[in-house]
Amino acid sequence: MLFTDVEIATFIQQYFLPFTRIGMLFMVMPVIGSRIVTARIRLVLAGLCTFLVVPLLPPLPVSMALSLSSLLFIVQELVIGLVVGFVFQIVFQVYVLSGQFMAMKMGLGFASMNDPTNGVQTTVLSQFFLMLITLIFVVIDGHLLLLTLLVESFRTLPAGHFMLTPGIFMQMAQLGGWLFAAALVFTLPVLTSLLLVNIAFGVMSRSAPQLNIFAVGFPFTLVCGLVLIWLGLINLNDSFNDSVNYGFRFVHDLLQLER
Repeated sequence: MLFTDVEIATFIQQYFLPFTRIGMLFMVMPVIGSRIVTARIRLVLAGLCTFLVVPLLPPLPVSMALSLSSLLFIVQELVIGLVVGFVFQIVFQVYVLSGQFMAMKMGLGFASMNDPTNGVQTTVLSQFFLMLITLIFVVIDGHLLLLTLLVESFRTLPAGHFMLTPGIFMQMAQLGGWLFAAALVFTLPVLTSLLLVNIAFGVMSRSAPQLNIFAVGFPFTLVCGLVLIWLGLINLNDSFNDSVNYGFRFVHDLLQLER
């Protein structure tokens, strides 16, 4: 069998553009995109998904392999996968930031540990919430649903036809405001309760200066914080559902999918 250069270039382009979109999603999405999963495994998974998806897609546009148009197509595919994975990284960071807020208010800011998924130092509470929501996300098959949305995006945003707009980057920037707002709403009961505890100890220190309030207040605040977090886990499921639903709605609108 003889193949011409044009046929080989066409075959590569039919698989390479979808591979860049799927591969970039696997590099940045939660669970699969963490440092626990090696890059070799992510590339193999992206390749397998690409070979399964490409036969179901319409024919992709053919352009010169080494041309400006091909480079723009590749950049656009990378940005789509990056944006979809980054949205859910923001969703997960809501609870990492919530753990930071609670830990600083309780006095556990010094209790930090290495986060194996991101390779950075985080507080113990942030790591606890991150592990908890990761398990919930896997149990509800959130990673599979996210991959399904990306595959469906090849019909609404075909490879080689999607043009980047400034509105997409503006929407991504606005996610930062939602990140801090969602984290504050989740931690507000604990922060408010600990604020009242600190006010009570402040009144005690003014009324009885001879008492060592720091020696009593620090362990009491820590215990109160842990009890409040334990009680607040009742609302974790509702908060996580709201955050994940917001993330999926954002991805739906971004990829122009029908709900």
